Amino acid sequence: MVRTRKNRYTPERDGNALKKNGGGDAAATRKSGKSPVERKMDTVVVKKGPGGKQRSKKGGFTDHNRSWLTPKSSSKNAKKKEREEEEIESSSEEEEEEEESSDVGSSESSEEEGDGVSHGMGNDESSDDEEEEGEEDSDDDDDAEEEDTRVQKQDLFDSSAESSEEEEDSDEDSDEDSDEEEMDIEREARELDEAERLEREEAEEEAAFMARDDAMETNIQDVEVITLPSGQQIESEMLAAPDLAMVQRRVRDIVRVLDDFKRLREPGRSRQDYISQLKSDICTYYGYNDFMVETMLSLFTVAEALELIEACEVPRPVTIRVNTLKSRRRELAASLINRGVNLDPIGPWSKVGLVVYDSQVPIGATPEYMAGHYMLQGASSFLPVMTLAPQEGEKVVDMAAAPGGKTTYLAALMRNTGTLIANEINVDRLKSLKANIQRMGVNNAIICNYDGRQLPKVLGEFSADRVLLDAPCSGTGVISKDPSVKSSKSQDEIWKCAHLQKQLLLSAIDLVDAKSKTGGYVTYSTCSMMVEENENVIQYALRKRNVKVVPCGLDFGRPGFIRYREFRFHPSIQESRRFYPHAHNLDGFFVCKLKKVSNDVINKPVDQDSQEEESGEEEEQQDIQRESFKSHILEDAVAHSQQKKRKKSKTKELIRENEHNDEKQEIHSSQSQPPHADEVQKKKKRVRGIYKKALQELQAEMEEKKNAKPKKTKRSKKAKKQ
Repeated sequence: MVRTRKNRYTPERDGNALKKNGGGDAAATRKSGKSPVERKMDTVVVKKGPGGKQRSKKGGFTDHNRSWLTPKSSSKNAKKKEREEEEIESSSEEEEEEEESSDVGSSESSEEEGDGVSHGMGNDESSDDEEEEGEEDSDDDDDAEEEDTRVQKQDLFDSSAESSEEEEDSDEDSDEDSDEEEMDIEREARELDEAERLEREEAEEEAAFMARDDAMETNIQDVEVITLPSGQQIESEMLAAPDLAMVQRRVRDIVRVLDDFKRLREPGRSRQDYISQLKSDICTYYGYNDFMVETMLSLFTVAEALELIEACEVPRPVTIRVNTLKSRRRELAASLINRGVNLDPIGPWSKVGLVVYDSQVPIGATPEYMAGHYMLQGASSFLPVMTLAPQEGEKVVDMAAAPGGKTTYLAALMRNTGTLIANEINVDRLKSLKANIQRMGVNNAIICNYDGRQLPKVLGEFSADRVLLDAPCSGTGVISKDPSVKSSKSQDEIWKCAHLQKQLLLSAIDLVDAKSKTGGYVTYSTCSMMVEENENVIQYALRKRNVKVVPCGLDFGRPGFIRYREFRFHPSIQESRRFYPHAHNLDGFFVCKLKKVSNDVINKPVDQDSQEEESGEEEEQQDIQRESFKSHILEDAVAHSQQKKRKKSKTKELIRENEHNDEKQEIHSSQSQPPHADEVQKKKKRVRGIYKKALQELQAEMEEKKNAKPKKTKRSKKAKKQ
């Protein structure tokens, strides 16, 4: 007797189970009276969707409702699903063939078993009981297997139903598979072609846009030609109050014309006409004098000079420096933010700077400020200290220390070790210097009050490791702080500042010891943009002392000038750095670092090949200085002559008053004259004669001086040094 299996179904063995249990469907049919398809449709599971409506499983779809109940797949997943459906179709066809073969085999085996049972009943009655027991067991097994095979048959039914609909599209699917293979191979090429096509389209659109802009500009130029004002218009503008809006518009128009002069200029007008009109308009609108405007136009292009002028009208942002002797930047920022201060780090180039945008409390009156946790200091003032880079245990001299921002920064970098000498020539500024040094907790500083030119005699030559010289200057880089610089500076004043700066720089170099193990450096800085105060002073030091220019160690800033007008400087001066308001959002600043090579004081040229050129440049500079000195002498002479004229006018008025009084006295005396009146009259006449002679002599002397040519006088050594 053959027994059927009990509950042996697993998903991995679904194919074999369907093949071997072909008789299970027959037994289930006998028991239920329904075909496998009908029993499969009875087992469709119904569930409720998210909207409360009933929805069927995928296995419950029929040929009638399958097309509209099937969710639409996206275009990206369509091809994957088509492949899966083809695989299911092929597998379902194979399984159907196997099922047919298994059904045939099972029918034959059942007939053989039936014959054997009939023969056995005639021979043995016990076999009947065993067959009845076997049939009962088979019925139980069939009921258990019905549940196991139900889900499997559902899947097969679904696959067969789907395959019946997709048989017609099998050829199209095979074509799509071949297309997919080709697309996989040619995908990169197609992507490249698409990218090139997009680039071409973008380039064409941009070219068309630029062409439209050019056409618009040409149309505007054809309609509105930029013309300079005539002489009558200039005279009328000078008589009336200036129209600032019109002047500003004309300045911008002239700048645009000068950028493309050949195409935009007015016929019959030269470039000099436009520049002269631009200078006068800038002086009118921004309040500069002719010297300052001419200097800025010589330093920069016209457009950049206008950017610089506009940037100088805006104040620089408020910055503070953290005192690392008492606090850290993160802790200080947190405490200030809690007090209502909006701030940010100053930039990657500084680890101690903070920019303050706005504040609900006074920045210079917070408890942190009073405790010395930070210092109100311009960002440009960080640069010379960073360039000098003092080390611990060194002897450092700050030749112009007030109000103490750079001095306290030096002490913080030195960590209160070594010796720091803070010198200030102005007695009134010593109070602020002393207060800031005490507030910031500096313990290694010595304050002194000397002229910087005398420090080598006071402190001793070669007595310092490093020297910082933030020289007094014209202040042309801090116009936003002091607008009076616009109209108060002249070429003579610039040369005076440069003369003082040269003397201070030589004194700073004499203070430094070239044999110092860690030092031997001098940092020279000014808050000026003038070449005469910056590169020209460094060139003078290179000729007079054994020094060389070394890199500043700053990652930003523009290099120093090598050529400017008639000046020619050493190529190493490119290592210096310039900072501008419009380019770096800092005050106009110049920084240069010098390394002392030898303690010998010699007047050596920087380059032997260019000795003749330098000598010619020295003579030119000396001529310029002589001319400026002569102009000062002439100014003094004019002032002296004016004083003399005033004195003469006063003496004449006194004489007239005396004569008037004498006439009155004569009239009075004629009425009643004493016996000695004649003698008094004679004395008065003598005095008048003396006064007249003196006046005549003075007038003759003044006329002789005016007519006489000025004689060349030899200047003494002291005067030359001064």
